[in-house]
Amino acid sequence: MKKFVPDMYKKNIYEIDYEKLKQMGKEYLFFDLDNTIISYIENKPTTQNKKLFKKLKDMGFKCFIFSNSNKKRLTPFKDELLVDVFTSSKKPLKISYKKIIKLYDKDKCVFIGDQIMTDVIGAKRNGLYVIFLDRINDKEPIYTKFWRFFEYFVLKNFKKNNYLVKGKYYD
Repeated sequence: MKKFVPDMYKKNIYEIDYEKLKQMGKEYLFFDLDNTIISYIENKPTTQNKKLFKKLKDMGFKCFIFSNSNKKRLTPFKDELLVDVFTSSKKPLKISYKKIIKLYDKDKCVFIGDQIMTDVIGAKRNGLYVIFLDRINDKEPIYTKFWRFFEYFVLKNFKKNNYLVKGKYYD
């Protein structure tokens, strides 16, 4: 189970030390959308989202949204945040991540998300650097609640083995 522990755990995307990631040689940031960048109930980026993504681009990062959501859901974020998107990614299947690895140096990639079962395990199975975040909102569609059911047991096991304790953030 330890191999599925995220490399970093933060409260939200605004608490990440992006300067540290830059120093580590990271260049490509792949963000999950729902409950990572924005809650499920919002349909467009906030001013705070826009400021962060502009800052990241100014720092030299190439930003992406890597989401299981469809094109229609992602289009406003693509257009307003000026990022490329990977829609209907089928996380946590390996095939989704293999596309990324073919296009970008995996040692320079960072995957950022709020779900252990899709975001963390999917990326870690492919040897990628992962940042796990607390979810923004508890309101989620039924298919996400399905994954959260299993996530509960994984997080319980992590806590028991002192790998990841909710609310105890680390770099």
